[in-house]
Amino acid sequence: MKYIKSSESLTIPEGVKVAIKTRNVTVEGPRGKLTKNLGHLSVSFTHPSPNVINIELHHGSRKAVATLRTVRTIINNLIIGVTKGYKYKMRYVYAHFPINVNIEKNKDTDCFEVEIRNFIGEKIIRRVAMRPGVDVEPSKNVKDELQLTGNSLEDVSQSAADIQQICRVKNKDIRKFLDGLYVSERGNIVED
Repeated sequence: MKYIKSSESLTIPEGVKVAIKTRNVTVEGPRGKLTKNLGHLSVSFTHPSPNVINIELHHGSRKAVATLRTVRTIINNLIIGVTKGYKYKMRYVYAHFPINVNIEKNKDTDCFEVEIRNFIGEKIIRRVAMRPGVDVEPSKNVKDELQLTGNSLEDVSQSAADIQQICRVKNKDIRKFLDGLYVSERGNIVED
């Protein structure tokens, strides 16, 4: 079954500019500027009023209509990113061997690198490069905690996932060995 016309609308808060040209979405706000290419999705955008965006799709199947809400959520996440920012907190979990984490800034790429040592007592040094625009720092008042902050939800969450994935326990019973770095809390930098 084809849906003749489907649409979603999104209101833009004050202080945020959203520009859409050939399905390239650019969002500017007090915290900075974010861009996202949505060229692979066959949706059209209209601007009925200065602070409202309509996302429309004509003659779409059920799966194509499902992309409307996805596009709206992606743009909304960009808007939240440039107004409030995103913060992920990760905790080190270990039973016996304490995990050592060092944070360095790579001078060539200007991105942070997280170095994990002594994971389950292994000699191997694990290095994870963060995405551009993601800041990492150890928590000031909580022991064994990292804080990842940035404007792009996609970059911050993917960086947290990369850290968690590199600390997977191999060749052991994962029900017994629960060591690793896990996301304990997610939220915004600017809290209401």
